[in-house]
Amino acid sequence: MNNDMMPGQSRRLVLRSAAAAFVATAVLPVSMALAAEDDTRQVEIAVTALKDAMLSGDGAKLKALTLDQLTYGHSNARLEDKAAFVASLDGKNAFKSIDLSDQTVQIVGDVAVVRHTFDAVNNLPDGKTSTAHIKVLQVWKKADGSWKLLARQAAPLPA
Repeated sequence: MNNDMMPGQSRRLVLRSAAAAFVATAVLPVSMALAAEDDTRQVEIAVTALKDAMLSGDGAKLKALTLDQLTYGHSNARLEDKAAFVASLDGKNAFKSIDLSDQTVQIVGDVAVVRHTFDAVNNLPDGKTSTAHIKVLQVWKKADGSWKLLARQAAPLPA
């Protein structure tokens, strides 16, 4: 016991320390769960914003939602970097519609793994359309407080 403490002060200090430790262990998991829930929601918003930018051909939004190191894999194994991905959609009406379903989001620190089914009606240059029915894996990274797409890979599904 510290010789400068009065009798009873040591017991109060121990009780306060124990109470603080209890509160920290009870509150920390709750706050971590709330932060993960908020991150999950923010990733879902980013995924929707990317889909909307792809539909509208908004190059500025596509640039803002992707990291410079982007690797974008198509279901036919074609790969694009950020510049090629943005150029392929910027100012173009490439899609008539995009529907995302069966989406899951897993947060791992500052990385999010998103999986979904991607169904699209594609506008072709000759005025016709084609469809896509694929599974997609996206990897998002939190950078400067916002979620940005780092990687995407698609795989074909049976029609």
